[in-house]
Amino acid sequence: MTRVITYGTFDILHTGHINLLKRASEYGDYLIAAISSDEFNAVKNKEAYYTFEQRKVILEAVRFVDEVIPEDTWEQKLEDIKKYHIDILVMGDDWKGKFDYLNDYCEVIYLPRTVGISTTKIKSDLNRLKRK
Repeated sequence: MTRVITYGTFDILHTGHINLLKRASEYGDYLIAAISSDEFNAVKNKEAYYTFEQRKVILEAVRFVDEVIPEDTWEQKLEDIKKYHIDILVMGDDWKGKFDYLNDYCEVIYLPRTVGISTTKIKSDLNRLKRK
C-alpha cells in the first residue's frame, strides 16, 4: 500500500483544495491530510475562519481523504513520515524546495496550484464586497 500525506490549513474549502486532495490521492492508496491546529495557526500568525475541529469534520467528508491528523509544528513532518510509514509527501508548488530535505525519507512531490483561487483571494473578495 502506498501512503501519501499532504499538509495545509484547509480553511474555507474551495476547488483548489479539492484539486490538491484529488491529485494527491492519485499517487497512492491511502491519503492522510494533516491540518494546522488552531494553536499552530496562531504561531504562524494565521487566522482561520473555521476551528480545527470544524475543518477536520469538513476534510473527513471529502472522499479523497482517508485520515485527518493535526499539524502542530513545522518539524512534525519528519515524525509523521516515520509514524505513518509515508511513501510520498505532496505539497502545493508554492512550497517548492522547502521540503526537499525529506527526500531521504520519502518521495516529495510539489503540485501546481489551481490558478485563480485561494483562501486569501476568497477572503479578499468577500471583504471587497462587504465594503461596497
